[in-house]
Amino acid sequence: MIKIAIIVSGSGTNAEKITRHFQSSRLARVEIIVTNNPKAGVIDRFQDINVPVLLFEDPKEQVRVLSYLEDKIDVILLAGYLKMIPKSWINAFEGKILNIHPALLPKFGGPGMYGMHVHRAVSEQSEKVTGITIHEVNDRYDEGKTIAQYSVELTPGEDPKYIEQKVRALELKNYAPTVERWLEKMSQDK
Repeated sequence: MIKIAIIVSGSGTNAEKITRHFQSSRLARVEIIVTNNPKAGVIDRFQDINVPVLLFEDPKEQVRVLSYLEDKIDVILLAGYLKMIPKSWINAFEGKILNIHPALLPKFGGPGMYGMHVHRAVSEQSEKVTGITIHEVNDRYDEGKTIAQYSVELTPGEDPKYIEQKVRALELKNYAPTVERWLEKMSQDK
């Protein structure tokens, strides 16, 4: 059984979707939710789900959290985590950390490009297509190996709020099944 940690800074909708996706799986299960934000909606969201939430606010706690993850976890999924993953974590989980980005990378990626910032940029550039990229995490923002991309058509200059809704629907539909295929391939490659 592959043990998953999901790291979140926000509401946790993707984390919940992934957790529920793997609840009856023989392949993997979500063991813990990790957040750096004491006001993150994921904390309330997971009160009724039988998965513990670990809060760490102080960057100095990263060593302790990494030690915990190394002992108990096989892979890490980022789901709306807004900080750079420390190099020590990347080294410890090399090729075993995935992120979801709300655009078709390499466009609209990099530092500061998250959430509504991305959707505004997509709108301002009058893009006809946007989507999501699920990629491995390395030591540079949004530059890891692409695992999958999913797209949606836009009207050029479309309101960023509508772009966000379309992208969110892609995330909720595709992140968990893509993770499952990635994990299946990983377990076959062992």
